[in-house]
Amino acid sequence: MAKQKRVGIGIIGAGFLAETRARCYGQVSGYHADIVAVAARSEASASQYAERYHVPHHFIDYHHLLALPEVEMVDLCVPNHLHRPIAEAAAAAGKHIVCTKPLTAYVGQDLPADADDAAIAAVDRDHMLSVAEQDAQAMVDAAERGRVNLMYGENWIYAPSISRAEALIKAAQGTIVEMRGGECHNGSHSPYSKIWRYTGGGALLRLGAHPIGAMLYLKQQEGVARSGQPIRPIAVSAEVGDLSRIATVAAEQQPWITTGWQDVENWAAVIITFDDGSRAVANASDAVLGGMESKLEIFMSNARLNCNLSPNNLLQAYGPGPDIFGDTYI
Repeated sequence: MAKQKRVGIGIIGAGFLAETRARCYGQVSGYHADIVAVAARSEASASQYAERYHVPHHFIDYHHLLALPEVEMVDLCVPNHLHRPIAEAAAAAGKHIVCTKPLTAYVGQDLPADADDAAIAAVDRDHMLSVAEQDAQAMVDAAERGRVNLMYGENWIYAPSISRAEALIKAAQGTIVEMRGGECHNGSHSPYSKIWRYTGGGALLRLGAHPIGAMLYLKQQEGVARSGQPIRPIAVSAEVGDLSRIATVAAEQQPWITTGWQDVENWAAVIITFDDGSRAVANASDAVLGGMESKLEIFMSNARLNCNLSPNNLLQAYGPGPDIFGDTYI
């Protein structure tokens, strides 16, 4: 039996995201994803994580993690405002980088250190976008200088149902005319999700990024398969709001949906127009009861696919003719 290739991984951060990463790396096939070090803000967090997942090295300074030769790749499981500085340090150390969404965000990084939450939330949105784009470009530039890979970890495009849908789309050879997708649940595990300065946005950024990422990817792949050129978005419109501020909801004695959002949205809807004329609609909400809802519907000129990223009904497919998907395994 051939020996599996090994990748030495350093986890930076030891919170909720780092916990999910440890479980997921244990399920990677084809490679032995070996977590060899973890760095966290406190000795207790780092040592407890290392003990739980049998990680040989733990630090409270991530620079010590980056100095380990056995660390080949780092996974940034840290707040959004730390993505750029840690990515730049990792690239300079010659480590490949996995960064979760959002790649960057505006969290007042160009304001005085004593700027309060209100001052950050009041910044013009166009300026916020400009600063976030500058940070993203700085990360790309750092990776190029260090000759390392900067990888955006969008889990939806690697989900089994999306992967199978991609294969069926290619087999059907039709056109994706519309997509509808969303990720919704009742609030976040993190209290920081309610404050702009810690997240750089609300439901659209935290939840909507997933279906939007999948939609952009599938249209890109459709174009590449057909003509060698990706199909790209040319227009975007969006609306956001805080549904917990509806008067009758706010007046409820026993609120069931999550409340207390400070300066971020807990609901969003986005319409994307692609350069071939097709459309996509994405929604995100922190005001949906009944558990996680993660779905993507794909409407083609000759087929329809329903992807459910929740544990059941992972993929439904319909083709009007017996040969639509050829002999592709569903």
